[in-house]
Amino acid sequence: MAYQWQTATVAIVGFIMAFVLASLVEYWMHRFMHRPNPGKLGTRHLDHHRRNEGQGVLWEFLDYVKGSAIAMALPLLVSRPFGTGWLLGAIAFAAFSAYAHQLQHENPARCFWMKMPVHYVHHKYGMWHHNFGLAVDWWDHAFGTYKAVDWVDETERQRPVLGPLQLRWR
Repeated sequence: MAYQWQTATVAIVGFIMAFVLASLVEYWMHRFMHRPNPGKLGTRHLDHHRRNEGQGVLWEFLDYVKGSAIAMALPLLVSRPFGTGWLLGAIAFAAFSAYAHQLQHENPARCFWMKMPVHYVHHKYGMWHHNFGLAVDWWDHAFGTYKAVDWVDETERQRPVLGPLQLRWR
């Protein structure tokens, strides 16, 4: 019984650590894409800003997983319980982030977990140096890149508020 409790605790710690670390990596990757000459990744990101749309939840998720598959699975070599928790936490964050990213492009008023949908504001106001979070705004607050704006203007008031699942999934 004690062993099972320890195993579950280790898995939960792995899940939480991966979820939090993935959010930090997401923040810094997005911030990196806004530096001068960030290479091929930055060119693709610039196109994303021009289009101002997400790829759809599934394609965003697959991009995140493809880009971090090794980091997601590596802890399994150290400890099966920790590695399993880590893998599940990383996958959970990738899914949450893909959803949050698409939601902010299509229906930002539904981002109830943030006071202000930072990624939407980042695009709407061309904030090249602020609001880099996609799924969460913790790191923008922590690193001083959070910039609050009164984002609910007349355009937002006229935008139909769709259900939280009414968005492009593919």
